[in-house]
Amino acid sequence: MMSFFEFLLKNKREVLKQILEHLELTLVSLCIAVVLGVVIGVLIAIFRKSTQTVLSVINTIQTIPSLALLGFLLPFFGIGVVPAIIALFLYALLPIVRNTYTGIIEVDVSVKESAIAMGMKPVEVLFKVELPLALPYIMAGIRTASVINVGVATLSAFIAAGGLGKFILQGIQLNNTNMILAGAIPASLLALFFDAILGRIQKSSFKIIRGFSVILFGGVLFYLLMSAFQKLNIASDKSDLLGGFPSEFVYREDGLQGLFKAYDFELDYVEMEIGLMYKALASKEVDVISGFSTDGRIKAYDLKTLLDNRNYFPPYEAAPVARKSIINRYPEIRTSLKKLENQISNAEMMEMNFKVDEQKMQPEEVAMEFLESKGMLGNSDNVNLSKESIKIGSKAFTENYILAHLFKLIIEENSDLKVELKLGFGGTKLLMDAMKNDEIDIYPEYTGTALLLLLDTDGKERANLISNPEMVYDFVKKESSSQFQFEWLPTLGFNNTFAILMRKKQAKELGLVTIEDLSVQIGVKNKLHDR
Repeated sequence: MMSFFEFLLKNKREVLKQILEHLELTLVSLCIAVVLGVVIGVLIAIFRKSTQTVLSVINTIQTIPSLALLGFLLPFFGIGVVPAIIALFLYALLPIVRNTYTGIIEVDVSVKESAIAMGMKPVEVLFKVELPLALPYIMAGIRTASVINVGVATLSAFIAAGGLGKFILQGIQLNNTNMILAGAIPASLLALFFDAILGRIQKSSFKIIRGFSVILFGGVLFYLLMSAFQKLNIASDKSDLLGGFPSEFVYREDGLQGLFKAYDFELDYVEMEIGLMYKALASKEVDVISGFSTDGRIKAYDLKTLLDNRNYFPPYEAAPVARKSIINRYPEIRTSLKKLENQISNAEMMEMNFKVDEQKMQPEEVAMEFLESKGMLGNSDNVNLSKESIKIGSKAFTENYILAHLFKLIIEENSDLKVELKLGFGGTKLLMDAMKNDEIDIYPEYTGTALLLLLDTDGKERANLISNPEMVYDFVKKESSSQFQFEWLPTLGFNNTFAILMRKKQAKELGLVTIEDLSVQIGVKNKLHDR
């Protein structure tokens, strides 16, 4: 297995690129926050009646979860650096405004009166007396804001804004510890670096701070102008279609790079979070995305699934996976979950996903409705008086939430066990670690994910299996048992494999039905651009 340092050496260019992107996001947002934050802080110190209202508004912004704020900004500013910088600016505002305000009102009244007595005008008192004396407070606020920004900037990877969050996000999704560390360690070091540098500057004279500020703001402005110029050139050269894909799809073996090889084409793309990807496609920020064949948003967003006419994507049959020790201890889990064997079709799973994603029903409500429609609930007098309990986990997407509730309901209906749900694990690696550490007992998994991401297998073996769903299931069942002591229970009946999606209207205008049609379309465009 590759060591962390070997990983860094092999990917040194990408590490450097992500550090520079992270610096760009942090510095630009911080400079904007410093300018506006100091101005706001000064104004609320002068107009005291507005202080409480302004601070309450900025406090409220600070309480909005980072990912929710990015999702809120997406319809207005699209994907990329702009919404990320706006979000970081908003998060940096509070410590700077509050500290500026505190620093100014803490200036001794007698000092201000002396300045006025010497003939200084209010503006001169502000710039020559109050702001210099408030500087230690202001710098402390900037230090806090810089550390906050370095941390929050890692979430910018969710909306294709780059930065060190890309490695962290990819590492979690691909079960790659080296990748997580390659993002987390530089981000931590950057936060410490900012804190140390600004701490030294805080102790310097007003003259040195002013000189440093001029250099910093001038440098950021120059960098922004150069970046804007480069991006305009790149925009004029790129192909007409732009893809948006989650990091896991970009780097996994059966993902984007394999798709390019299988269909002999390449497409410009950005990496983004799964939930935001659909919004980006609907708002025409991107033209092609990857999805899942049972995703309810295909219907909701009126999307076209391009036919995989070369059968590139492997089967992803869903099934419950449990620790063998918990099955041996409570064999009724096996008999309970067996009732779900081949009971869910692709259409039924898509409809359940649609009800949660678009009709805003709760996953538990949808799961209960499905089991009742199948006559699987209400047939027992079980009141779950047992004190014995098990834990079911799920990944952080709709279908997994629904399946976890299905497992809970069917087990509690057919046994005396109580089920505790631990939902929303951020990736396959986190869920696997929780299973290995006995923190959860059962979770929904897919055969393709186990074959390609979880199990230690060689390429030839996978190639022989990958087109046969039954052989894949038998293989992952056997290997999961020997490698992890996990037991695969019977499959649920649907195959949630990858799908390449476009807006239906755009696909119709371009005459695209299959992925091969897409590859031909992009090939034609590229040839026209090359002329």
